[in-house]
Amino acid sequence: MSSKNDDLPFQEVDCREVITEVYLYLDLECSDERRRVIKHHLDECSPCLREYGIEQEVKALVARCCGQEKAPPEMLARLRAKLSSLVIDVEVSREPG
Repeated sequence: MSSKNDDLPFQEVDCREVITEVYLYLDLECSDERRRVIKHHLDECSPCLREYGIEQEVKALVARCCGQEKAPPEMLARLRAKLSSLVIDVEVSREPG
């Protein structure tokens, strides 16, 4: 459910794209422009906002359980690459054909 508000200079964003990037948004790991786009979408899209709320709760739970432990940068890079490839694989497998 993507929404468009002509009063604001925001691009229309696909819901899958927003949910895919919600952890980057939560972790403040995306650009300011991308954060504005995602925030605008979450403000306008109820289904994504519900999903974001769930993700936010999971992140809070993990933070409480894992304390202040930090993963090494190399591990984070490998994990992000793997997650990106999984998202691409899922999207490709959903394409008609």
